[in-house]
Amino acid sequence: MKEPYQNRIELLQGTLDMIILQTLRWGPQHGYAISQAIRAGSGDVLQVETGSLYPALHRLQKRGWLKSEWKQSENKQRTKVYSLTAKGKKQLATEHERWKRIAIAIAGLESPRGSKA
Repeated sequence: MKEPYQNRIELLQGTLDMIILQTLRWGPQHGYAISQAIRAGSGDVLQVETGSLYPALHRLQKRGWLKSEWKQSENKQRTKVYSLTAKGKKQLATEHERWKRIAIAIAGLESPRGSKA
C-alpha cells in the first residue's frame, strides 16, 4: 500500500486525522478534552486550534470514523462526546502505516545513500 498524499492539504489533514483518531483510541472525549490531550501528549509541541479541530471532527464523523453523542458534563452542561468506530480503528491503523512510511522517507533524507557526510 504505497498511496502517497496527493497534496499538502491532504498530508496536513491526514496527519490531523491520525492525531485525533489516536487520541480517541484511549476512550471517548469532548472536543476541548481532545485538544488538551493532544497538547499535553505532545509536550505542548502540537496545539490544535478550534478552527481546525471541529471541522476535522465533523469530517471524520462524516467518513464514519467517529460517532458522537450528547452527554451531560460534570458541571451539568450538554457536551458532544466523540468516540472511535470500528471503521475509525481500521483507519487509524492505515494512517499509522502511512506515517511510518513518511518517517522512513524523511530519515532517508537525513543521510542520503552514497553520502560521506
